Amino acid sequence: MKIVFAEPSAPKSGTAVVGVFEDRKLTPSAVELDRQCNGTLTRALSVSKFKGRKDDSLAVLAPAGLDVARVLLIGLGKPASLDALGFQNAGGKIVALLDGAGETAAQVAIDAGDGVKIDPATAAAELAYGARLRGYRFDKYRTKEKPEQKPSLKTLTIAVAGANEAKKKFATLDKIVEAVFLTRDIVSEPANVIYPETLADQARGLEELGVEVEVLTRKEMKKLGMGALLGVGQGSERPPRLVVMQWKGAPDAKDQRPVAFVGKGVTFDTGGISIKPAGGMEDMKWDMAGSGVVIGLMKALAGRKAKVNAVGIGGLVENMPGGNAQRPGDIVTSMSGQTIEVLNTDAEGRLVLADALWYCQDRFKPRFMIDLATLTGAIIIALGSEYAGMYSTDDKLAKQLIAAGEAVGEKLWRMPLNDAYDRLMDSDAADIKNISGGRDAGSITAAQFLKRFVNDVPWAHLDIAGTTWSKKDTATVPKGATAFGLRLLDRLIADHYES
Repeated sequence: MKIVFAEPSAPKSGTAVVGVFEDRKLTPSAVELDRQCNGTLTRALSVSKFKGRKDDSLAVLAPAGLDVARVLLIGLGKPASLDALGFQNAGGKIVALLDGAGETAAQVAIDAGDGVKIDPATAAAELAYGARLRGYRFDKYRTKEKPEQKPSLKTLTIAVAGANEAKKKFATLDKIVEAVFLTRDIVSEPANVIYPETLADQARGLEELGVEVEVLTRKEMKKLGMGALLGVGQGSERPPRLVVMQWKGAPDAKDQRPVAFVGKGVTFDTGGISIKPAGGMEDMKWDMAGSGVVIGLMKALAGRKAKVNAVGIGGLVENMPGGNAQRPGDIVTSMSGQTIEVLNTDAEGRLVLADALWYCQDRFKPRFMIDLATLTGAIIIALGSEYAGMYSTDDKLAKQLIAAGEAVGEKLWRMPLNDAYDRLMDSDAADIKNISGGRDAGSITAAQFLKRFVNDVPWAHLDIAGTTWSKKDTATVPKGATAFGLRLLDRLIADHYES
């Protein structure tokens, strides 16, 4: 789908899209279209359930007096509450509605109207941003689709006074879209396509944007003492990798310490010897979503030339029940020197992160570390798919993360850390065990496990198990891989950590 910005003009074909506020208050563009078609829009509104609320839409077909095939009315809600996220959602809904209607071209009129706090050029850019996000589709393996099954919308023209300014604002947002699409693609791919070596290759592709990329092999990780990570991958024929990405966008900053992001990259998780049930195991292709988000985030920062020094690390393994697989009861030594009793090989993500986090803090001495992981089913029980669970040792960082999540629509809920939970991870045979031994507080005890490997660095852990994959469409996220966390972390950096 092509996005075009243009100065306001009367649409000559396709669909004209205009906004309507609550209580059926027409925007100026809607008023003008209504005048041209002798009140057809007003009459259509009067006999419909459309009230102008944010989820409302109404299509008026072939209105007399206009050259367009239809007029699509989009509810915008209350003017005072219409913000950037509201325009993004409107853009996504427009694309979904027109693709479903078989339309190929549309023109959206942006004239914010009285009471709207956001300027028209910014509104236009945000609407285009939402439209692009919603237009994503992973269809590379669909070879027999009929034309009517494919998205129809080819061109979306956004008519706004100050089109050039809107285009410039959108250019930066579009770099984030490209990064989101990379993450969604990576997470959507099957495990026979994305495995540790090929996922590392995806990271290497960022070198053309100026990201420095290193890939550590099993031999190098063994030399570093990464027994926890290597233990997870020892049952697979696919060798593990640790990918290290550096974006040095602030070479003159007074504080040269980078911000750091660590992702769980289990490219397929059978559970190992503690094997999972067959039902739903195919979903475990996206158990590497944390690392996928980190790779996408580094692409976003490099793409928009963010003035920040950032490190991204992904621990990449495949968890398989091979003849050399890790057994329940095995004891491994992590890079930190702490020994871990592995009571359940399906609690593998925390083992991968234990070494990746320690490596990150030990080598880079970052300003903070944030890890992302599809870590526990327990967080889904607690929060469903509306919020990701957040754990943090730093109140300031936690507040910044929550605010960034609210701003982009990727919501976090802060969960507790406490010494009482930590003691549940004590082992009789080693320094720590990888599960608590019961079902209680499963997501919390996993976070407490990770906390032992972060030292004194300000740290946050995002358990994204419930938000990584969506079973339904939302305004800007079609069902499937969501790339949850990427826009949140990019916003965190933009708001607080760029020089």
